[in-house]
Formats: sequence, C-alpha cells, structure tokens
Amino acid sequence: MTPPSLWQPLNLGRLELPHRLALAPMTRNRANPDGTPGERVAEYYAQRASLGLLITEGTQPSDDGQGYLNTPGIYTPEHIEGWRKVAEAVHDEGGHLFIQLMHVGRISHPDNTPHHRQPVAPSAISAEQDMFTAEGPKKTPVPRELSVAEIQDVIGEFRHAAASAIAAGADGVEIHSANGYLLHQFLAPNANQRTDSYGGSIENRARFVIEVARAVAEEIGADRTGIRVSPAFPLGGLDEGDTEAVRAQYSYLVGELAKLELAYLHVHHLGDDELLRSFREVWPTAVLVVRSGRERDTIAADIDAGLADVEPLGRFALANPDVVERLRTDAPLNDLDPATLYTGGAHGYTDYPALTPAWPPRRDGGANLTPAPATPSRPSDHHVSRSWVP
Repeated sequence: MTPPSLWQPLNLGRLELPHRLALAPMTRNRANPDGTPGERVAEYYAQRASLGLLITEGTQPSDDGQGYLNTPGIYTPEHIEGWRKVAEAVHDEGGHLFIQLMHVGRISHPDNTPHHRQPVAPSAISAEQDMFTAEGPKKTPVPRELSVAEIQDVIGEFRHAAASAIAAGADGVEIHSANGYLLHQFLAPNANQRTDSYGGSIENRARFVIEVARAVAEEIGADRTGIRVSPAFPLGGLDEGDTEAVRAQYSYLVGELAKLELAYLHVHHLGDDELLRSFREVWPTAVLVVRSGRERDTIAADIDAGLADVEPLGRFALANPDVVERLRTDAPLNDLDPATLYTGGAHGYTDYPALTPAWPPRRDGGANLTPAPATPSRPSDHHVSRSWVP
C-alpha cells in the first residue's frame, strides 16, 4: 500500500487538492490541425480528473511556439472555445486544470508550424535534433536569433496565452522552462551565446525566464501560475555545464522566482538531491517533483523525505485513468503502450481500461479488469524528438 502521506490534502494556490498526486504534462498529439483541442481531448483529461491537479500537455502561445504536429494552442478564439470544453469536463468530474504554456523555440521545423517560418531561439544555433513531420523525420534547422524587441513580443505572447487560458475556464497555467524548449534554451550556455542583457552571465541567462514568469503572474495572479524547470536535463541538445555550474544557475533562478510567490515550482529531477533540497528551503509555496524512472514502490518517497509536496504521475496515469483508485487499493496497473503515445486517435489514449466496480480481486484470484490494449512489437516513428515520459 502507498504511504499515508500521499493521501493528505493540500492547498495549492487557489486550489484545495484532495491528495498529493497530479497528472504530469505530456505531449499526446491529439489536437485538431489548427491547434484546437477536440472532444477526445476533453474525454482524456476528464477520465483522469481524480488526480486532482491536471497539468496539460505543452500548449503553444503562438505560431512560433509550435514544434510538433497536432499540439494544442491557446491564443485564438477557437483555442479558447476548445479548452473551455476540456475545463468544463474536468471540473464536472471534480478535477482542476492547469494549461502548460510551451514555446519550443529551436525544437521545431517549418513544416510543422502554421506559418512555415524559421524557428526562433536565443542564438542562431541548431539543436541538431530529428523532428517528426508529415513527410517523416527531418533535422531541426538553424533558428533565427530573437532580437531584444522580439523577446518582449514573446513575453507578451505568454501573457496573452495565460489570459486566454483563464478565459477558457482553466484554473491556472504552468510555464514550461524545462526539457530543452525556449525558456530552457536561454538558460543553457551552449544554446545561448548572446552578448546583450539576455546572455553571458547567470543573471542575464535567467532574465527571460524571470520576465515571463513575472508577466504571467501579473496577468492572471501568482496563485494561478506555476513553473517547471529541469536542471541539467540534456533534452534538445542542451548542455548546462558541470554540477557546480548547474547549481549556480538554478540557485539564482529559483531564488529570484521565489520572490514572485508563484503557486508552485515543478522540478523534473535527475537526482541532485542537494540542489532539490536547496529549492525546497527557499521556495515559499508548493514543490512538485517528477523523478526520472520512478517506480510504483517509490511514489511518495520525495514527500516523505521532505523534498516535495506533490508527486505528478506520467506513464502510470497515461495507462491508468483511475490510477488514484488503483494506488489506494493496491490494485494492479495497466502497462503503457509506448507505440501509441503520439499516433492520434483513441487507441492508447482514451481506451485504457479502468477497474470494474467489483474490485477488490475475486475470490478465485482473478482481477476484475477489462483486458488492456495489446502492445505492438515495434515502437512508432512518432517517438522522434519527444520529451521523455516520466
């Protein structure tokens, strides 16, 4: 059975959460071609509403922010209407919705964006990553370096996207400053070689992230704003230096962000517990932690160690819409079908089986479960250039 600490309620920003689990943000590529989330997206999130706090997949704040095919946006009236249906479906099931704002920066290809323009980034340095397009994998091109004026425009896009999320009925937003995307690119010396006020020193490389967070908090309220970081995570070709360099960069960044009193800090953690503990000491509100490769028997370990308040779930939640009940009752979990993560449609998205009302196990030893979808033997090509699923 999971530790009692997992089932303690928590106040997070304006929300009252029933326990310490949440849905981690994960790209699923099920939006309509124009970036509007459809009915199936609403069904997917509503199925997982028992997790309490649902952090959505990365959602672009502009045309420039899109990297992958069929990812959602939150900057047009159509996007707002689509997300309103998602928010209503989640609220009807008792859950709360934070929309993750993700600008991919250089992790993009012109074939995948509405305007088919060159990607933008802190510096004109290619990520040299494979990007899946409608014509198959292609290398990410050399991006265009943002001017200082354009950086201010991007900050405005985040502000507008946050306001649009609240207009759609979402409970808040999470700013994506992790996993190799635009804000993370500004933090990494090998991606940010600027010589102006947004590059060079630790303070300058953190400036853009802090300004985005401040703008979003001013727009919708700090208590409806979270932010995600992933220190030393090498996705997207980023290299943030040795351990001491990473600690110096993130100690400064998190210390400055702490002054904004955001609703939470979400850490995609690679194992530097000393750094994580330093975050915990300065952060005034909730800390969420996702650990790479965390197994079922270690869920709640960071809470019990005093390192986290909430432990978001990734693959466990994808394959088990009722993962909260399964963990409460020590029921078996469905296995994730990795070949269907990004393929579109209901299979591997909304068709994972839930426990029947007859759980716990039958007296004959069998489990009252509908069979899980079969797992294909070969991974899909859609795995190209995706964030790791926690």
